[in-house]
Amino acid sequence: MMRIAISGHRGFSAEVENLIDDAVRAELARYPCTDVVGLSCLADGADQIFARAVLDAGGRLEVFVPAVRYRDALPEPAHRGYDELISRAVAVHRLGHVESTADSHMEASIEMLKSADLLFAVWDGLPARSFGGTADIVSHARETGVPVTVIWPPGAQRD
Repeated sequence: MMRIAISGHRGFSAEVENLIDDAVRAELARYPCTDVVGLSCLADGADQIFARAVLDAGGRLEVFVPAVRYRDALPEPAHRGYDELISRAVAVHRLGHVESTADSHMEASIEMLKSADLLFAVWDGLPARSFGGTADIVSHARETGVPVTVIWPPGAQRD
């Protein structure tokens, strides 16, 4: 059983989202997806793209929810995807925080990495824009010995 966590950027244009989706699905194809468990916090962007790709490929999904008010803090267009994906999860791990903050997001990512065999990082390689960003998660994964696969297809850019 391969347990793959996701961390990645948010706020992509539709065109970049398609590039990321194709790249994530190509990387997932390297693993027998019936033996894959995807680990995600289900934020908009890379998290939801990855979760959907795992499920579409026949894998299972576990969700790490950083805070009680996490869903409400996501952009409104991400709510529908969040609701659909969390309803399809085989396990939901809820942290004890009430507010959705950078600290609660980082803690959820650290908890997720504790049970991961691999991290997919949809990452442009630049420093995090704020605490708990993808660069911080990649750094923590590397410090704790979780292998990292960076996914950043040609033509991708952050808004």
